[in-house]
Amino acid sequence: MKPTHRVDQLVLEARRAAERREQTYREQALKIYPWICGRCTREFTRANLRELTVHHRDHNHDNNPPDGSNWELLCLYCHDNEHQRQLEAAGGGSGKTGSGSVATHSPFANLKALLNDKPKK
Repeated sequence: MKPTHRVDQLVLEARRAAERREQTYREQALKIYPWICGRCTREFTRANLRELTVHHRDHNHDNNPPDGSNWELLCLYCHDNEHQRQLEAAGGGSGKTGSGSVATHSPFANLKALLNDKPKK
């Protein structure tokens, strides 16, 4: 067996396991909670239920208590926004929870001087 084939097989098995795990907690969350986004309060029906995702409050996808205490249902947009906020906070960004630094560079600060000093023809 080739090494790359073995790696491909491991990746495939990991993806399948993650999908099975996701289906289990997603199905449980959809039974426990109303089909409403926890942030924007958009309501969902069977027709658009695929746009409603399960968000792990502690960001640990392996923490799936049967009572659903680590889950909240979020629409695709709010879910993406939540993860972006988490990334910005972790990276020291300027999001709500981040303590990022303020930009101090001003690219046009010397523009007037540069325009006045241009060579004359």
